[in-house]
Amino acid sequence: MGALHEGHLALLRQAKRRASRIVVSIFVNPTQFAPHEDFGSYPRTWKADLAKLADAKVDLVWHPDVRTMYPQDFATRILTEGPATAGLEDRFRPHFFGGVTTVVGKLFIQCRPDIALFGQKDYQQLKVVTRMAADLDLGVKIIGIPIVRERDGLAMSSRNIYLSIEQRAVAPTLYRTMKKAAEQLRNGKDLEAVMADAAETIEDAGFSLDYFEARHAETLSPIHSIKDGPVRLLVAAKIGTTRLIDNIGV
Repeated sequence: MGALHEGHLALLRQAKRRASRIVVSIFVNPTQFAPHEDFGSYPRTWKADLAKLADAKVDLVWHPDVRTMYPQDFATRILTEGPATAGLEDRFRPHFFGGVTTVVGKLFIQCRPDIALFGQKDYQQLKVVTRMAADLDLGVKIIGIPIVRERDGLAMSSRNIYLSIEQRAVAPTLYRTMKKAAEQLRNGKDLEAVMADAAETIEDAGFSLDYFEARHAETLSPIHSIKDGPVRLLVAAKIGTTRLIDNIGV
């Protein structure tokens, strides 16, 4: 959606290792924002973004306007189940994945990529798009790229600019707490106790916690033990008015 940072540029570097031509789409998609969310204030840095993409030597930047993506009589949405109804982001942003899948589906049809790279920071989104592309035979391979972090562990995000100096100092608590919890789980500690302690640590740091969950890394179904399959810890929390998400493998 623009407001490019080092995490986005890491996607470009990975794309260049895999493909001979690179298309970057930039579109702040109104249908994935609820009326009370930050569509109007979401950072739009088109000139700076274009300069970064020129430096990265991408082949094409696709920057459609809203009327191109959603003409006046537009009446179709792509609605998915499976990972999209896992009770994570969808529980707090029920509008979100219908907007994401519809716009990403349109972008795939417009650009016809062989592969598409998505960051793992939006982990549920990655799984939703992967499922959609497979189910609809869109002919694109979805590749997840590891999260790029600041030196103190905070996951890079366009919304980090909303953080005050004090909030920015506290924000890495999410990653540090998840990292500690993952290590404890690998060492055999009780899942329920570890998750409860970690959630308390996050809230004590000043966050309002939406969720902190241990899920199957592929299906996003709830797990009761790390023996239930590959495990991903996922968190969403607000500090002030800024909502941050993050995740880590166990």
